[in-house]
Amino acid sequence: MPCRTRAVLGVAWGAALLSLAACTTDRSDAEQSAQPRGATAPGRTPAGAAPSATPPPLRKPPELDADSSVAGRRQVTTGNAEVLYSRGKKGDALTVAVSCQGKGKITVAVESVHVSFPLECGAHGTSTVVNQFALSEAERSGVVSVEASPAVRWSMTIGHGAPAQAEPPDAG
Repeated sequence: MPCRTRAVLGVAWGAALLSLAACTTDRSDAEQSAQPRGATAPGRTPAGAAPSATPPPLRKPPELDADSSVAGRRQVTTGNAEVLYSRGKKGDALTVAVSCQGKGKITVAVESVHVSFPLECGAHGTSTVVNQFALSEAERSGVVSVEASPAVRWSMTIGHGAPAQAEPPDAG
């Protein structure tokens, strides 16, 4: 290799190493290695840049109201599944809270009360729906079935509790 080519390559490597050294942060090595290239730690934005529009990934099932007791739960998963839930007290309503993320949809079927509902899931955000069923069979134990598009990640929490008060119709 001619001397001129080695000198150009040496300058190019030196510039590359210098630019890498200029990009260091105050994060620990473990924190840096867990981040994909070009990403920042949660809550940090590079100087002069706008906050990222990318939402955090779905990590846990949705929460229920404080007055509801958890009867069943499914951690974040993909694909079709059934979620068993335990019996509630007489007069309890059944609450089904579902979160999903990824392009596609899920269909939720609550067999004990003969109800099903769809949920469209976004590729760039988390969709959550909470449905409460105050029917005579709602306190029974049962199964909730979910059919999910392959690209969708979802989680669910099922609970029992006092029925919510009906919301008055809009006066406007």
